[in-house]
Amino acid sequence: MPPYVMEGAGGKEEVLLVVYDADSGFLRELKNYVHKAVSPSTHRCVLCGLTYGSTGISPDWKKFLKGLDISVELLHRDEMAKKYPAAGIRLPAVFIKSGPSLNLVMGAGEIVLCKNLEELMDLLTYKLKHRNEMKTVQ
Repeated sequence: MPPYVMEGAGGKEEVLLVVYDADSGFLRELKNYVHKAVSPSTHRCVLCGLTYGSTGISPDWKKFLKGLDISVELLHRDEMAKKYPAAGIRLPAVFIKSGPSLNLVMGAGEIVLCKNLEELMDLLTYKLKHRNEMKTVQ
């Protein structure tokens, strides 16, 4: 899962961290792919189900991320734990990293309520417009 990077707007660099509740690595990704294909309703990572199809990342999700006015980095659970061990938030989740601060944009409880990709993108768009109301977690 490669990071999609765009320059943030304004002088202060912010990065949107989209964190999947799945581990990195080819074999783990293959296992997740098979699990999603065989039994998608029991797949642990709801965000994976919303943003990935049978052939990889959804073209609509990729286009949406590239259209944001903020840099974006996609991370797996194990990558998040290495980079930001103090976060301790249930995954999947979306954060904004601004300087040393890590702010929660959307938690697992909100993501799981999204019925489809369009709802996820609408919610994320709304949340990004209301950045000043976010909870700092690190």
